[in-house]
Amino acid sequence: MAQPEIPDKLYFRIGEVSQLVGVEAYVLRYWESEFPGLSPRKSSSGQRMFRRKDVELLLRIKHLLYGQKFTIEGARKALADKNKALDVRKSTPVRQARQTDLFGSNPLPEIRKQLSEILALLS
Repeated sequence: MAQPEIPDKLYFRIGEVSQLVGVEAYVLRYWESEFPGLSPRKSSSGQRMFRRKDVELLLRIKHLLYGQKFTIEGARKALADKNKALDVRKSTPVRQARQTDLFGSNPLPEIRKQLSEILALLS
């Protein structure tokens, strides 16, 4: 399924999201109760205001439910597993390369040699 282009806005009303995702508003409200990661804010008048990340999550949910034929529980688990995988990747420390790993114990002689060669080429 081709993903629709999401306009560059801060907030979307439920009618706009309904058109973008391609499902009725009552389906969005139901998904809101079933998927804990989906939590649109409400305006002072009580209208749901979805952020871009909410719309992207809704598109993922629709793909899982309609495209891959997951059940609600299966889609919830798939999203949770994906979030866990992202958390593990984020928490895995990245090893910093040390200067000695890159250049040996004393890089200055090599740097001087290379600079001399460059100077000779330019002269």
